[in-house]
Amino acid sequence: MSATKTNIFITGATGYIGGSVFQRLVTHPNAANFDITALIRSPEKAKFVKEKFGVNVVEGSNADLDKLTQLAEQADIVLNVADSDDLAAANALIQGLKNRHDKTGVKPTLIHTSGTGFLVDDARGMFATDKIYHDSKPEEIENGVPDSALHRNVDLAVIDADRKGWVRGLIISPPTIFGMGSGPLFDSGLVNKHSLQIPLLIKTSLARGKGAGVVGEGKSIWNHVHIDDVADSYIVLLDAVLKDADAVPHGREGIYLLEAGEHTWYDVSKAVGKAFVELGLAKSDEPVPFTEEDLQTYIGSTFMGYLALGSNARGRAEQIRALGWKPKYTTSDLYALIKPEVEVHARAVKAVA
Repeated sequence: MSATKTNIFITGATGYIGGSVFQRLVTHPNAANFDITALIRSPEKAKFVKEKFGVNVVEGSNADLDKLTQLAEQADIVLNVADSDDLAAANALIQGLKNRHDKTGVKPTLIHTSGTGFLVDDARGMFATDKIYHDSKPEEIENGVPDSALHRNVDLAVIDADRKGWVRGLIISPPTIFGMGSGPLFDSGLVNKHSLQIPLLIKTSLARGKGAGVVGEGKSIWNHVHIDDVADSYIVLLDAVLKDADAVPHGREGIYLLEAGEHTWYDVSKAVGKAFVELGLAKSDEPVPFTEEDLQTYIGSTFMGYLALGSNARGRAEQIRALGWKPKYTTSDLYALIKPEVEVHARAVKAVA
């Protein structure tokens, strides 16, 4: 890593979110002023990234804690896009950034990836909540979200490090992400280009073989955002930090929700059902509720099924918009992009049948 450029260390650079962010880093207008290092687990992916993009690549994973600490210590900015629930890895990164602060007196920045899973309830598809969290009001999250909530233990570690003055901690929390990853990294065929929740609904429905499924009555509400708009949010934050780091809300005030609209799970399931009918995969587009046995059999966990496809998680992305983030994709795009997802996963099922 160079001492004259902005040293940026990114984890998860060959993941769905991380890959999308990484591609924006290397094509950034100021990329010539960045010294980018990516930690990549797979030797094949590491070789491709190094040859294709010309960045520093270190082979390793989140399990290599000493390596995480060492690489973070060399960075002005760390983008942690690998695993929102890996506390040990987050602590290793924080330790490296603390070491850098102790040696230089300069506060480095950690942009950590969380998710709005910390806002979920146990609705199981049976009701829509009217509780909406605003990220410009940290007290709403602090008073309304238990420390035991999903992702929250890692978020709190980042906030604590920020409070102690070692790190400038920024936390990006995407909701349901839709759309497929695009660009040369994804075109290589080496990188997953699919999100979690909607593909999970599609694959579970296909595996069950009774048409589109839904948890409960599908009344629960989540926010959504396109993968390209997610990736753009990291660049908006990065640019804000590079312009005037002290002016960027951080720590307890540095949670950045993302959203570009809302959906009920029934409406998503109905769109999946319509795609099933159009593709000859079902006779009716009406969603058929999943049983607990279905969730256990096809997802492997009733808890994950209820959480991912039956809970409420509603927020407002006021902070990132204040910094200039303008999502390009809308709710209508969410529904328009469901059929292409169904086509991909249906072909995959057919290929192994």
